[in-house]
Amino acid sequence: MAPKVVLVTGCSRFLGGHLAARFAANPDIDRVLGVDTEPPSRDLLRRMGRAEFVRADIRNPLIAKVIATAHVDTVVHASVTANPAGPTGRTAMKEMNVIGTMQLLAACQKSPHVRKLVVKSTSAVYGSSSRDPAVFTEEMGPKDLPSSGYAKDAVEVEGYVRGFARRRPDVAVTALRFTNFIGPRIDTVLTRYFALPVVPTIMGYDARVQLLHSEDALAVLERATLHDLPGVFNVGGDGVLLLSQAIRRAGKLPLPVPSAAVPTVGRLFRSARLVDFSPDQMRFLNWGRVVDTGLLKREFGFTPRWTTQQAFDDYVSGRAMRPLIDPDLVASVERGVLGAAARFR
Repeated sequence: MAPKVVLVTGCSRFLGGHLAARFAANPDIDRVLGVDTEPPSRDLLRRMGRAEFVRADIRNPLIAKVIATAHVDTVVHASVTANPAGPTGRTAMKEMNVIGTMQLLAACQKSPHVRKLVVKSTSAVYGSSSRDPAVFTEEMGPKDLPSSGYAKDAVEVEGYVRGFARRRPDVAVTALRFTNFIGPRIDTVLTRYFALPVVPTIMGYDARVQLLHSEDALAVLERATLHDLPGVFNVGGDGVLLLSQAIRRAGKLPLPVPSAAVPTVGRLFRSARLVDFSPDQMRFLNWGRVVDTGLLKREFGFTPRWTTQQAFDDYVSGRAMRPLIDPDLVASVERGVLGAAARFR
């Protein structure tokens, strides 16, 4: 049964705003509330249609009043973010991710009307290290627990969500562990990274990268909201790209950096406001991360439309990047190398 009153957090950003727009276009949903501390852009607000923007801070206990007054029955927590903003961005990001989630869950727990909770999480909860398995499944934990940044926030958020699910067993709780988003319309640390004219890499390493098209991310969140699909699910596109392959496909030049110089390079890019690299993001660019999506396809009933490679190529073409080498030629050479390697095994 479709929800009647849906509240979406983080509606001033791409994911929350476009998700609210999808719900607003659904005639089976009576009311859509988009919550954020800042109003959406004029264009995004127009796309949101009949969705109501509520300027509220989920870190404030007053969010409970919003949920109770509107008789919200479904909450989509899409505001957990890896993108700090401004000079105090990291502090504000952690407060919004962790404290905001705590207050939101407390508000949901108090409301007798809430029947469904969908949480945007991340595959970063698995961490990135040299001891990682080739593929992470939902039952696995990190080999090295994230100690800072967005990854640590996500681990804490999931812990609070599990606690909420125990206290409110009547609420269907879905946690979606997304791989890194990519696409022509979304702005993330990774999209900025590949847009650099010269892309820094860690010397001696070539991480395996699994991506998810932003449109697939919206489709997954929409399906989780409209159907009762409780549980934890990895969400990512099929296949992987090596970091070196992605850089070539984007037509960029790699800049190998010795491991010891990585923190300095990260500070330089951050001070120039090009890309804000956090330590956990640097570990990802070092070791990479790949997740198993079998549960997503079997039990959740969703297969991403774009593979990792197709999603990345759509990002490149959508941003009007001009690859130095034709992507089709790159793909042909890569297939030939993989085929030759397989014959010599």
